[in-house]
Amino acid sequence: MEDRQSRIYTLPLKGGHPTLITPMAPSYLHGWSPDGKTLAYCAERNGQYDIYTIPTIGGVEKQLTDLPGLDDGPEYSPDGRHIWFNSTRSGLMQIWRMNAMGSDQTQMTFEESNNWFPHVSPNGEKVVYLAYRKGDVEPGDHPPNKDVELRIMSSSGGESRLLLKLFGGQGTINVNSWSPDSKQIAFVRNELF
Repeated sequence: MEDRQSRIYTLPLKGGHPTLITPMAPSYLHGWSPDGKTLAYCAERNGQYDIYTIPTIGGVEKQLTDLPGLDDGPEYSPDGRHIWFNSTRSGLMQIWRMNAMGSDQTQMTFEESNNWFPHVSPNGEKVVYLAYRKGDVEPGDHPPNKDVELRIMSSSGGESRLLLKLFGGQGTINVNSWSPDSKQIAFVRNELF
């Protein structure tokens, strides 16, 4: 496409020609369903960013969120029952969870920080996410080169705990990078020269 807007394509692992999945733009891929049949993504439609799903072979997208505010970062739980995401609908950016079809949207963090990119461990027990201090950024912004925290919580909810303070932000944990045994997580730390 010549409009320089983000769209989602799939490509066979063996190589070949890409298949356009989301003709409408912008669309930002965040997660595959565990059965490999559905993609979850954030997309801007009519001036509003919401969470959508679409079959991996293409087709009609399904809008899962529609409340005012930015919804972003959707990721399936390993059992495929839930989609975790972050949203500004309560003021600050917080972590939310919903059923995979979009019902039962539940706020999971209630912190005085802006929380982004929830990633569920492969065993389904923990969720790690990125936290910006309140006042360091606007709730809907996730820039690089900021003092941030990696925080972890139980996937059933409750209080989170600090894993690490670091200089990072955008790009630190945008995608799920848990080890297969759910014991470690990879991340990117920024360094200014």
